[in-house]
Amino acid sequence: MTDEAFQAKLANYCTKTFGADGKLEHLRRLSGGASMESWAFSYGGEDFVLRRLPAGLSADDDGLRGVPLATQADIIELARTTGVTAPEVRGRLAPEDDIGEGFIMAKAEGETLPHKILGNPDFAEAERKLTRQCAGELAAIHQIPVQSLAASLEYFSPAELIRIQKDKYDEIGSQIPIYEYAFHWLNENAPDATDKYLVHGDFRMGNLMIDHDGLSAVLDWELVRLGDPVQDLAYLCTPSWRFGHYEKVAGGFDSAEALLQAYAEASGREVDPDRFRFWLVYSTLWWGVACMVMGQIWRSHGDRSLERTVIGRRVSEVEIDLALLFEEILPAEICTPFDWAVPEDQTVTGETGYGELLTALGEWNAKHVQPGLQGHDKFQSRVAGNALGIARRQAEWGPDFRDAAKARLTAIGYDHGQLCSGLSNGEIAITQSAVWDHLRLSALERLSIDQPKYAGLKVALKNGDQHDRFRNPAGN
Repeated sequence: MTDEAFQAKLANYCTKTFGADGKLEHLRRLSGGASMESWAFSYGGEDFVLRRLPAGLSADDDGLRGVPLATQADIIELARTTGVTAPEVRGRLAPEDDIGEGFIMAKAEGETLPHKILGNPDFAEAERKLTRQCAGELAAIHQIPVQSLAASLEYFSPAELIRIQKDKYDEIGSQIPIYEYAFHWLNENAPDATDKYLVHGDFRMGNLMIDHDGLSAVLDWELVRLGDPVQDLAYLCTPSWRFGHYEKVAGGFDSAEALLQAYAEASGREVDPDRFRFWLVYSTLWWGVACMVMGQIWRSHGDRSLERTVIGRRVSEVEIDLALLFEEILPAEICTPFDWAVPEDQTVTGETGYGELLTALGEWNAKHVQPGLQGHDKFQSRVAGNALGIARRQAEWGPDFRDAAKARLTAIGYDHGQLCSGLSNGEIAITQSAVWDHLRLSALERLSIDQPKYAGLKVALKNGDQHDRFRNPAGN
């Protein structure tokens, strides 16, 4: 469907639903939206947001779509009636509207982009309130009666969730050593969680609307399901959802201890630390597998957006995140410091290098393409710049990293496949110093190519903190 046709059909829908005395204005696609489209617009003096299934994404796209949009709308409305701060659903698309599957909400006021909120003095008062507000919202969500939802929402035990993620991982054909160990650890430490509560499933910064007084709306309900409430708490603390404020475990704005205490006060239920750790490791690994699925969707021609391929390279962020999580529980004697730093750019002589070509493309994109773009097109141009940076670093550093990894494996006595298999089935212990060194060095190498500005990389190389043993003693 062309943009003009989409706009015309949406205008017809608004006329039918909200009255003929309005005019569709300011239609724009909001940034992001790899698994669901969001469009902002105005009609008749009111501001709305349309949530719509993207073109090329179907109901069987490996769970990234989540529950049907009609179910999402039902749950949002139920949540509002039970005290959750959720936007009002104002309309639902029907097949005869010929716009796709989706629904329209009243637009909540505020900001969702974490980098514009966290650490911003203008949102300092709001940030101070977020711990108690998030805890209160989650407690309210977990208290929503689920009887009427049992037929429309899925429930999986922790063991079943691990199996589902492992099946996706294996189907894609992935072999990442620390992922293999994480699956093994999860199976060994899965809690008995048979109680069924409503969980949001995607409660994190970026999916919360924040104004200057704090949280103004809980958004993005597509991953809602029945399960363990502690999963929501751990998900908010997932390293990828700290948005550069890695040391503030709870969403980039506070400590995990403060969040769990606030939740206990709001809900009347204490959170078991071991249960929380399980779900934190699970949620971290879940995001890694979700990144792989994004790339697989592009590979299978389901949706050929550039954003999917770049998200597909974020698997290395999760390698670092898992390494840092496991170092909290591994014996101190195997977590010894070593001298490693992100490579410096090399001086090239002679013919133009492949890295130089990619650098030139990135500079052209940044200087001549991005300034003329707005909205989602500008966002996509930035994504393209990230992709070019990844390709440049791979061209320049990839061969040396590959040789270093091969040498480490030779010294250990396993090839890559054998190491992955042994970590997965428990036959190879991660507590062997040479094995652990290989895993964390591999994570550092891969992440320095994929996202050298990721906050977890800085933490992994940090010097001096007794809790950050995964470090470079030179402080580089």
